[in-house]
Amino acid sequence: MSLLDFVSDIGHSLFNAEEHAAEKIQQHILNDNPGIENLGVLFQKGFVTLTGASKSWEAVEKAILMAGNVKGVGKVISDIEVTESQDLAPGELGGSSNGQYYVIKSGDTLSAIAQQFLGDASKYPALFDANREVIKHPDKIFPGQKIRIPA
Repeated sequence: MSLLDFVSDIGHSLFNAEEHAAEKIQQHILNDNPGIENLGVLFQKGFVTLTGASKSWEAVEKAILMAGNVKGVGKVISDIEVTESQDLAPGELGGSSNGQYYVIKSGDTLSAIAQQFLGDASKYPALFDANREVIKHPDKIFPGQKIRIPA
């Protein structure tokens, strides 16, 4: 099980009332499905729980970020079962993520983030590729958005 915190008052605005929030978040993830089968989404008071199955931890991380970067979501819990990965889950003893997370600040650009974390501003396409489900255009990032920094 994974848990990530997000800034709940920023992000993609998908719903106005909690009544259909789970369905809207589920459809948002399925539109650019990173590899989750039988995706289930529960939403209650800013808390999202994801269920389903995946063949990789990377797909799970992407689904978590997709749900968390929605306005009104403050925490995401993943109960997605990883069926084929030989790696331990991020956070488990000896397990590691394929990278780390970064929260976009005002004035950030993907080039500046690439310079900071990857040592070369021209490597910003690697950041964009690692976050295609969350970032639709490299020039359209916003403060509070959480992204993956690939290893």
